[in-house]
This record gives sequence, structure tokens and C-alpha cells, in this order.
Amino acid sequence: MTSRSDGKRKKTRSERKARSEQAPALKKSDDLSSYGAVSMRPLHILVFLAPLIVLYELGSGLYLHGGAGGAFETIRAHRMLADFFRAFGVGGIYLPGAALVVTLLIWHLLQRDSWRMKPSVLVGMLFESLVWTVPIWVLGQAVGKAMAGAAPTAEPGAVATALANSGAELTELPWQARATIAVGAGLYEELLFRMLGIAFFHFIIVDLLGARELPGAAAAVALSAIGFALYHDVWVYGRLDMLRFGFLFLAGLYFGALYVVRGFGIVVAVHAIYDLAVLLLQQSGGDG
Repeated sequence: MTSRSDGKRKKTRSERKARSEQAPALKKSDDLSSYGAVSMRPLHILVFLAPLIVLYELGSGLYLHGGAGGAFETIRAHRMLADFFRAFGVGGIYLPGAALVVTLLIWHLLQRDSWRMKPSVLVGMLFESLVWTVPIWVLGQAVGKAMAGAAPTAEPGAVATALANSGAELTELPWQARATIAVGAGLYEELLFRMLGIAFFHFIIVDLLGARELPGAAAAVALSAIGFALYHDVWVYGRLDMLRFGFLFLAGLYFGALYVVRGFGIVVAVHAIYDLAVLLLQQSGGDG
């Protein structure tokens, strides 16, 4: 009887030892695999995007307003969001930015997430955003060359200026104004078309019409991409520019898929980085 109980105790001790030896490895693995989930949490998204929000609000006041205080250039999506709030009697040029911050904070509180930050995740989000910018940059270059007849002097990704807020006047703005527009496009076009647009179409297709989740989500991404393309200047002399529309539709699909898979923070950064690269190349040598 004693030898059997001693054997059980030895077996129990060996099992505990094995579990304790495995625990650090499991914990390390969990930490490594948690990057994807943590980078999609609202608090990390807010901290990651906070510099872009501040840069846009400061830049819009310094570089996007004329001497008389009137704006000579702005982000269409930002203006649409501001008009929406104004329709309910709430005004202010900083309201869309404040609404974005409040939305992320409320989302964080509703999820009851931890307030503990992981700086390594923020660094990872930056590098990941740079990587995800490469495919859309390659696509923009290809379409830009096609629009220019594959001329050797064609500006790389010239068609992609439409992603920020298309118009010939963009090339005449100082680089600080173009950088501000690029950052604002990343923030507010993604807020309008990805966070709000996809959620709206998903609600209609899946929740109201009863479609299955995967086809419904794909349809929501596609419809938001169509809206994203039509939102930009795709009409030339009264006719739809199919090449420009096709590029913007594919860009909308890309951003939509990225939003669904990697979250709001990553897709905003990719959009902003891409627009920064393209818009700052526009007559970069002649700016003051």
C-alpha cells in the first residue's frame, strides 16, 4: 500500500515538474502569437494613430487655410463627417478627429481591455504597415505608367494622387500641405469607408437580409470599395475613366481586406504612408 502511494506521489511530482518546465515556453509562445490580436485592440490602435491625428489637426490649421482663415484645401471625407455632425447641430473643424478618439476609447471600455501598453507591438505595427504598403505602391506605379502610355518620364503612381484628394491643384501646394492631406486621407477616408462603410453594408447584408457571414463580409468590402472609387474624381469630360476607377476599386478592395484581416490601425497607416510617398513625389524639387 505504501509503495503504491509513494509511486503516485512521485508521478504527481514529475507531472508538476514537467508542467512547470513547459510553462515559460508556453507563455513565451503566447506572447509572440498575441501580436496579431493586440495590434487590433482599440487602445493600441489609438496610441498608434495619435501622432497622425495630431499632425493632421496641426497641419490643417497651419497649411490648409488661407490668410483670411478660409480653407483652400481639405479632405473630402473629413468635410463629409463634419457636415454630418453639423446636421445634428454640432459643429467644429476638430470634431471628426475628436469623434475618432472617442470612438476608440468607448470601444476599449466596452471590451474591458487592459490599459497596459506593449511598445513592441506599436513598433511592429509600423514595420508591418510599411510592408503592406508595397503591393499598393506596385499597383499604383503600374496603373500610372499605363495612364501615361508607359512613358519613361511618367511619375511613379501618378494616378494614386486620387487616393488622397485628386485634383491638379495638389501639385501646386507646398509639401507641408500635401503631407497633411495625405495623413488626413489615411485617417478619415478609412474611417468613412472601412470602419463605417463596411459596418453599414455588413449590417444590411448579414443582419437584415440574413446572408452568411463570409459572403456577406466579402460583399460589404466590395460595396465599400465601389463607394470609395466613386467618391474620388473618376469622371473625365463627362465619361467614366475606367482605368482610374479600376485602380481605385482595387485599392478599395485591398484596403477593405486589410481592414478585415489586420484592423483599423494598420489600414490607416498603409493608406497614409502610400499617399505620403506619392504626394511628396509630386514636384518635390520645387517646394519651399
